[in-house]
Amino acid sequence: MIAEAIRGHFRRELYENVAGGAGLSVIFRSLPPPGGAVPLEIDVNEAHTTTIVILADNVLAADPQWVAYARKLGEQAEAAGLHVRTFPASVDRAVLAPLNMTEQALRWDLWDGDSATRTKRLLSELTYEFCRMLRHFLEHLQRPDEDEAALEAYLRKVQIFLSHSKHDDTGERTARLIRDRLQAGHGLASFFDVHDIPAGLRFHKVLLLQVRVSAMVAVHTDTYSSREWCRKEIIEAKRHNVPLVVADCISDLDERGFPYMGNVPVVRLDPEGPDRIDVVIARLLDEVLKDFLWRCRIAISTEAAGPAVVFIPRPPELITLATLPSEADVPAPIIVYPDPPLSKEEERLFFEIAPRVQLRSLTEWLSGAVR
Repeated sequence: MIAEAIRGHFRRELYENVAGGAGLSVIFRSLPPPGGAVPLEIDVNEAHTTTIVILADNVLAADPQWVAYARKLGEQAEAAGLHVRTFPASVDRAVLAPLNMTEQALRWDLWDGDSATRTKRLLSELTYEFCRMLRHFLEHLQRPDEDEAALEAYLRKVQIFLSHSKHDDTGERTARLIRDRLQAGHGLASFFDVHDIPAGLRFHKVLLLQVRVSAMVAVHTDTYSSREWCRKEIIEAKRHNVPLVVADCISDLDERGFPYMGNVPVVRLDPEGPDRIDVVIARLLDEVLKDFLWRCRIAISTEAAGPAVVFIPRPPELITLATLPSEADVPAPIIVYPDPPLSKEEERLFFEIAPRVQLRSLTEWLSGAVR
């Protein structure tokens, strides 16, 4: 059941659109071949990055040959480097001692909740670790000979910016609850405006810099759209294409919804009972992983792209035009974005406003489609 949940989660169309082809490859090793005692070996170098998840239960831990098989996988991953990782997950208690692996385990057996709740947490934990692996892969592509700082870079936490309004109680209270959950769970780092700005630094400079280097949760309460700095944070996030999720905490009404908060996932979060914080965090982690997958795919498959091609990690919107090079520098830019292609009505609006700009999904661009 857990293995099927992992496969179902990472084989979703959500990831397929940015990873290309059939999406993320998820392969089981659960049965030995005829005449064998353990499953086939895993070629850890078959892909750019490989993750091995060992679901360790009492049955596995009681079989010496399976235990030896799991340890061998761990040794192979360690020898290969940080682009291959092994994640033991202790499904039952007391399995880690007989398994005797030195890798830090995911302690399913100690987590709160029923099986479904623990499965959701496991998926979020794995998503976060995959983000770390892909970040390392991107850095290795840029600096392949710098190995000494690789582990230090791998250990850096993914930064989450909590954008919220202080002009209603719900905004700050919800942001604090999300921050507490982030720090208690995945080891994610959070930025909480005045609480995290060192003395002596200018408020506006630190805020805007943090937006550019973080994934963002926008806590959309009744007063959010009316606050100048909330609007600035959203615009900065959109201009720099950072992963962004809107937590819908409207309790009554928003007099004028801010137009640049669209084109991203929106998750309902009841301000009177924010019991869906884990859903918000999980969706944000999905967006972070999508962003890393997109950047990896672009780095690997688009070396021939010229200066006129601009890659963005989500479907284009009108604010995208503000990030393009000037017409003098690039007369006919091409915006390339993840599949699927935009709808005709969206493309028509772009053409009316900026006829010099061409729009292509990545599949269209790679195939040389012209229209």
